[in-house]
Amino acid sequence: QVQLVESGGGLVQGGGSLRLSCAASGSIFAINDMGWYRQAPGKQRELVAIITSRGSTTYADFVKGRFTISRDNAENTVWLQMNSLKPDDTAVYYCYIQENGYPVTWGQGTQVTVSS
Repeated sequence: QVQLVESGGGLVQGGGSLRLSCAASGSIFAINDMGWYRQAPGKQRELVAIITSRGSTTYADFVKGRFTISRDNAENTVWLQMNSLKPDDTAVYYCYIQENGYPVTWGQGTQVTVSS
């Protein structure tokens, strides 16, 4: 069984930065995609960023130029560097991994709150 442990959320002023991390542990075989979604109160969960096993990245338009996703394949860890944060970025951020041939595994979520 695979577990994801997230860390790095918190309260920050608008314009500030946070770095989220997500470490996978357990019976891990081959991880394809790793990524982050977020869900704000009263809204649906939405994609933030994805990184493939080869390092290709995809970002939602609303974070382009501000957020950077990265990963360490040897450590089964993915990070999300968030700069120039805005109050609209306030949400619970969830990491996920997609292993080859297995369903998506989700992290427990970490709260990010950006004050104006």
